[in-house]
Amino acid sequence: MRRILVRAGFLFAVALASLLCRGQNVNVESTRKAAEQGDAVAQFNLGTCYAHGLGVPKNDTEAASWYRKAADQGDASAQYALGVAYDGGHGVPQNLIDAMKWFRRSAGQGFADAQCDLGVYYYEGRGVPQDYTEAVKWWRKAADQGYADAQRCLGIAFNDGHGVPQNYIESAKWYRLAADQGLACAQCNLGEAYYEGHGVPLNHTEAVQW
Repeated sequence: MRRILVRAGFLFAVALASLLCRGQNVNVESTRKAAEQGDAVAQFNLGTCYAHGLGVPKNDTEAASWYRKAADQGDASAQYALGVAYDGGHGVPQNLIDAMKWFRRSAGQGFADAQCDLGVYYYEGRGVPQDYTEAVKWWRKAADQGYADAQRCLGIAFNDGHGVPQNYIESAKWYRLAADQGLACAQCNLGEAYYEGHGVPLNHTEAVQW
């Protein structure tokens, strides 16, 4: 139940969420025109349209191509999306080294999704030597931005004593922060903490509620 999984299968959901967060009401033709003129935001948006089949036939290869154009201009969302594409082999050959490269570029700009997945790569030794301390470093950066997945990951690290001294109280604290944001797997982790009395008073009723 505590296993950490790379969320690379979430490319399409993440990309769409990023697009909607930008408040764009996308017109495909005008977006394409701007993208062809080199506008990085439009390139990312057009890639998202292809990834989801929004106004164009769904095409992962086209999506990755437009993400790359935006990523090469330094767009953090596109860099992350391209990293996810490489992780899962969406529109590009699967390549963990390339995925890591793009995650790192995006994470270096403070993009929380990339920071969290970069931490997962270090934690699991995907495309890089396993390094729990480095994993925790990147999760903290994302968690400090309120990113629920990273908060849960920190909870797991403290629970298992990987990259940090084992500390059930800290573990439960991070689980709760993520759980309070509605992250279902963190709610399950917090319930388990109550069931076992790890970092919180043993309370089976509270466990069931979570």
